[in-house]
Amino acid sequence: MLSYRHSFHAGNHADVVKHIVQSLILDSLKNKDKPFVYHDTHSGVGRYDLTHEWSEKTGEYKQGIAKLWGDNGLPEDIASYIEAITALNPDSTLRYYPGSPRVARAQLRPQDRMVLTELHPSDFPLLEQEFHRDRQVSIFKEDGFKRLKASLPPQERRGLVLIDPPYELAREYRDVVTAIAQSYKRWATGIYAIWYPVVNRYDIEDMIEGLESLGIRKILQIELGVSPDTNERGMTASGMIVINPPWKLEQQMKAILPYLQQQIAPATGHHKVEWIVPE
Repeated sequence: MLSYRHSFHAGNHADVVKHIVQSLILDSLKNKDKPFVYHDTHSGVGRYDLTHEWSEKTGEYKQGIAKLWGDNGLPEDIASYIEAITALNPDSTLRYYPGSPRVARAQLRPQDRMVLTELHPSDFPLLEQEFHRDRQVSIFKEDGFKRLKASLPPQERRGLVLIDPPYELAREYRDVVTAIAQSYKRWATGIYAIWYPVVNRYDIEDMIEGLESLGIRKILQIELGVSPDTNERGMTASGMIVINPPWKLEQQMKAILPYLQQQIAPATGHHKVEWIVPE
């Protein structure tokens, strides 16, 4: 099934959390001169027009990035994230929102590279166009997990893998656990960041149990909720599960999440940062 289109959801509260965590991890990788690789398993199109009818139909960005845009009290640690958005909107009018590949590209140095995979027949050509002739970017129209398995370990031995499938099917939660099990055997020192939506809390709990069973020592969970869990349809929260997180990430997100909750969901939200498996 290939029906999911991120254009409806670009810039929402889930994107804000995902891309802030992604930016902070890339910031940490840049502390050393040695090259790193950024590998994106479900890349999308790279950038999104928030004035497009799909974005306007849901208006989700209005309860996400629009709540931060132009605020003078932004936490200092999210500077790289904001800079990636500003680069697409030089006149300060919020029109374009960067997908994870464009967020990453804004932080790549000349010695670094990206590997992007996208299987959707409509999104893949747009992704190719976004990074046309960019020699630091390799793009594959393949299953993201299969390409990840074939690409590890990377020659750089340093880097970030972002895993954010659409979770349209229940098996995708299990697919994530399988992908981590296979990848960790090949590259145990890599950083893996798994995005997840909270639609049914039981799916998240099952995925976490699966990850716990792998025997990996360092697994950090970061979550922002905009409303209490419910049995009704709809995403009430989202988060990132980070394997081998940079040492500063825990404290950074503990400082950032209260700000995000206050801006996005002050009355109904929640947040947490906790170790699934202790550091």
